[in-house]
Amino acid sequence: MIDSLAVALTVLALVAAAWALLLVVLDKPLTLETKLTLGIAGVVVLLEVGLLVQAVIGVVRLVGLDRDISGPTFVGYLVAPVLVLPLAGFWALAERSRWGASVLLVGCLSVPVMILRLHQVWAGHG
Repeated sequence: MIDSLAVALTVLALVAAAWALLLVVLDKPLTLETKLTLGIAGVVVLLEVGLLVQAVIGVVRLVGLDRDISGPTFVGYLVAPVLVLPLAGFWALAERSRWGASVLLVGCLSVPVMILRLHQVWAGHG
């Protein structure tokens, strides 16, 4: 795996999580009508693109791998954040209270955890 990409995605996910926490504290729903909420949407979209790039690179590297790692587990940790983040985003948009931002907060916090686990599996520790 590419360590610099993983670090960048982790930092971006934590920035998005902090932004979502700010929306929760300010009691603002995620409506995409203000600069504050459009900004977090842009960060989440950028994060999603990065996760898609990571997934493609991961699958390509898995195909050419000569070590023995758990392929289904590895692919699961590649695909899960790609699916979780948009689901959290759509749920956050549908929820018209501050709890919508809370859903996005949890979704963003799950991304670094899955990236960490992905690297553990890649290193052969899982």
